[in-house]
Amino acid sequence: MARMVTPAALHSGAVPRVQSGLDVLVHHRLRLLRGRRFGVLAHPASVDARLDHAVDLLRDVRGARLAALFAPEHGLWGAAQDLVHIAATRDPLTGMRVVSLYGNRREPTPAMLRGLDLLVIDLQDVGSRYYTYQWTMALAMRACARAGVRVLVLDRPNPLGGEVVEGNVPDPAFASFVGLYPLPARPGLTIGEVARHLQQAHGLGGPVDVVGLRGWRRSMLWEDTGLPWVPPSPNMPTPDTARVYPGGCLIEGTNMSEGRGTTRPFEWVGAPWLDAHAYAEALAAERLPGVIFGPARFRPTFQKWAGQVCGGVQLHVTDPARFKPFLTGLAVIGVARRLAPRAFRWRRPPYEFEPRLLPIDILLGTDSIRRALERGQSLASIERGWQAELTRWRRRRAAALAYR
Repeated sequence: MARMVTPAALHSGAVPRVQSGLDVLVHHRLRLLRGRRFGVLAHPASVDARLDHAVDLLRDVRGARLAALFAPEHGLWGAAQDLVHIAATRDPLTGMRVVSLYGNRREPTPAMLRGLDLLVIDLQDVGSRYYTYQWTMALAMRACARAGVRVLVLDRPNPLGGEVVEGNVPDPAFASFVGLYPLPARPGLTIGEVARHLQQAHGLGGPVDVVGLRGWRRSMLWEDTGLPWVPPSPNMPTPDTARVYPGGCLIEGTNMSEGRGTTRPFEWVGAPWLDAHAYAEALAAERLPGVIFGPARFRPTFQKWAGQVCGGVQLHVTDPARFKPFLTGLAVIGVARRLAPRAFRWRRPPYEFEPRLLPIDILLGTDSIRRALERGQSLASIERGWQAELTRWRRRRAAALAYR
């Protein structure tokens, strides 16, 4: 049974069963910072087990100097919604300037890195290829290699665990900021392992060290870690959201609402032109493992279909071990398209800095799956189509695995 960590427990001295890379750094390995002039790339979930933020914990390390702050999509404190370019801001905690890496520039320039010996990267990921934080990390690694700045990645648990992988491996021709390098939709890696894989398989980055997790096993879901959940982005409010996200994010490539502007983003999916009960019944007929579809009606407060009642479904994950979020996302799209062929549309570009390719194609990392859905190809045959490349991916990722 997973142990839930309450605010009282966090401040009572109780130690969660898993220690994040930040906890390990602060309590065991601060020597890695001493004598260094360093920067920090962080976001709202860059906290320790007591919910103290990395910036606060690292700004007064004896014998070291915090000299620069960087932020990914949504900003250092996560106030901005998705696809909103972030400008440089001032951190209210330290008064330091925060350099944005989500906007006109997504990679640190030599001037931004000048004078630094080390860049500390502490970003909670959600175990899905589309989540942009890992790609901000990748570009920062590349820039630091050019500038002669060492990188220190503080590892964090993959909320989905690290055993299961799912989805096709993208075609590099469809590389974008939702997939700069070919990872399957659910790669089964921690962010520290992603850094190791990018360095080993793609020659990305110069000297990169990873402060590993303590107590984490690949079979663990987030609830098993004992760590508090802090939303790493505005529409990732709970671990349940992360669980459906490898498929739910695909809805962004359509004219359906993925539940943004509601209390259950990525769990509620629909549109004004769908009948909730007919949609739920059609999805139930697909007999997808580990999930039940309940009819739902919701009114988004912003983004797609804002202010309009959408008919749709809520995804209820009944068995995380059997649930296939990526395949489920394809089913959600395919069934909606079949039920309302005149109303359904693929979203048009631009999307995530890509001006030309269809958003669904860069999310999928190929146009072949979209074309298969348009032909009405069965989910089973689509899934069979990526099994060989997924087997090859499992072999390639083995060198990056740091935990059992």
